[in-house]
Amino acid sequence: MVTRREFLDTLATGAAGLAIASTAKSYGQILGSNDRINFAVIGLNGRAYAHLSSLKANKSAARISHVCDVDANILKKFAAEAEREMGEAPATDKDFRAILQLKEIDAITIATPDHWHAPMAIAGLQAGKHVYVEKPCSHNPAEGVLLVEAQKKYGKLVQMGTQQRSSPHTIEVVDKIASGLIGRAYYAKAWYSNTRKSIDVGKPAPVPAALDWDLWQGPAPRQAYKDNVQPYNWHWFKTWGTGETLNNGTHEVDVCRWALGVDLPQSVSASGGRYHFKDDWQFYDTLLTSFEYEDKLIDWEGKCCQGMRFYGRDRGSCIMGANGSIIVDRGGYEVYDLKGKKIAEVNAEKAADSSDTLGRDSMTDLHFANFIAAIRKGDKLNAPVSVGNVAVTMLQLSNISWETKRALALDGADGKILNDPAAMKMWGRDYEPGWAPHL
Repeated sequence: MVTRREFLDTLATGAAGLAIASTAKSYGQILGSNDRINFAVIGLNGRAYAHLSSLKANKSAARISHVCDVDANILKKFAAEAEREMGEAPATDKDFRAILQLKEIDAITIATPDHWHAPMAIAGLQAGKHVYVEKPCSHNPAEGVLLVEAQKKYGKLVQMGTQQRSSPHTIEVVDKIASGLIGRAYYAKAWYSNTRKSIDVGKPAPVPAALDWDLWQGPAPRQAYKDNVQPYNWHWFKTWGTGETLNNGTHEVDVCRWALGVDLPQSVSASGGRYHFKDDWQFYDTLLTSFEYEDKLIDWEGKCCQGMRFYGRDRGSCIMGANGSIIVDRGGYEVYDLKGKKIAEVNAEKAADSSDTLGRDSMTDLHFANFIAAIRKGDKLNAPVSVGNVAVTMLQLSNISWETKRALALDGADGKILNDPAAMKMWGRDYEPGWAPHL
């Protein structure tokens, strides 16, 4: 196995990366090999701290020139931390639109609530910026399509934050599966377990003085402020969030479809509910989803509030084939024979705890290194939005199946729902007037 430092050094010197084909291309936007990329980090409460950590790990090639958040307290706290970590104070602004007007910014990273991901990424592309956007890359399937089209139209790079795509041991094991290590792989199970607490019933409250609530809502239809939404519980409200399936399932389901070599399924069926608590949480806390292909199957099982593990892990993927199985997570992988006897094991690092909402890890460092190398040298992105959006669309369709309480037949080419106009109405969303994203 190649260590994190060896891998980063390899990227820095332009040598071949671990199991990654890096093909030089004549992009007009590629910077000189000695230039540092100016990053603006947008949306600073949680995952942005992993962005900070990973940009620090790639400090020789990148700097944080600007930071942006609609909450003045969060903005001030993150800016101070960025100055400590990076050795220079970033400029600050609460409005990302002002950030995008600055020509000196080369790339933006987006760690905002989900309803902002695609609209902000599209605006970034239109402003000539490269984009690193956290998963999910969109709030609904229509936005995902629009973002992929925008990337093609404007020509800048968009990396989605499914950092396991840059994990050396995951790249290695997917290659081994493709080479026949467990025979023909045909079934994959992904799971996530956590013990999240109740968000209770929110009460109307004055908007905090530090928060621009109108700008926080942005493209979403306006709602009155309540005391149990911001800064994290928005995940569990349909107007802004996408549920645990998109919040965490995106990672493992993406690994499953990567390992099986499949794209969009022929059908999706989901069942579950909000069983553990009775509160304002609008999604399920327990969900079972099946994605069916002509000769393969992916299952996703998500449990937000019940921490019972599978295979001794909070989260992971099990890939099953004609001759054996492989369990892979963020800490390594194990190989089993057809009867379930372990025959090999690779340990990369301690697996991430599902209660960690920041996710600072070497995989994210490598994912940023890949993004930076793609901008500077034309290396191939490990998770371009056209690839990342496949798993995102699958899981958004899982949400639609759960809402409609029925299985959905799909067009395998684009994921559109067949013969179900009511379900197809959920393909997009309503926007606050004047805020809808467009090409």
